[in-house]
Amino acid sequence: MAITLSHYLALSMVLFGIGLVGVAVRRNAIVMMMSVELMLNGANLALVAYSRHHGVASGQAVAFFVMALAAAEAAVGLALVLAVYRHLRTVNVDEMRQLRG
Repeated sequence: MAITLSHYLALSMVLFGIGLVGVAVRRNAIVMMMSVELMLNGANLALVAYSRHHGVASGQAVAFFVMALAAAEAAVGLALVLAVYRHLRTVNVDEMRQLRG
């Protein structure tokens, strides 16, 4: 049995769906960041699969930039979560609402 484009796209949808559920259900900021990373990885998999299927490298180049964006998001997001944790002693998103003006 050969692995086709539809197999890659199904895996991509599963990864994106797990990430979407993680962002919607969980209230922990670190878990939410990991869920966003899953969503980005699902989108990357779809980009690379389409790129390979059509024989062009543009999808792979875009996937590279998405990975760079994900790394920057993880670094900045973790720094923000650490700063909020030092102030509030929690990473629960619902309890961070008191930071509003």
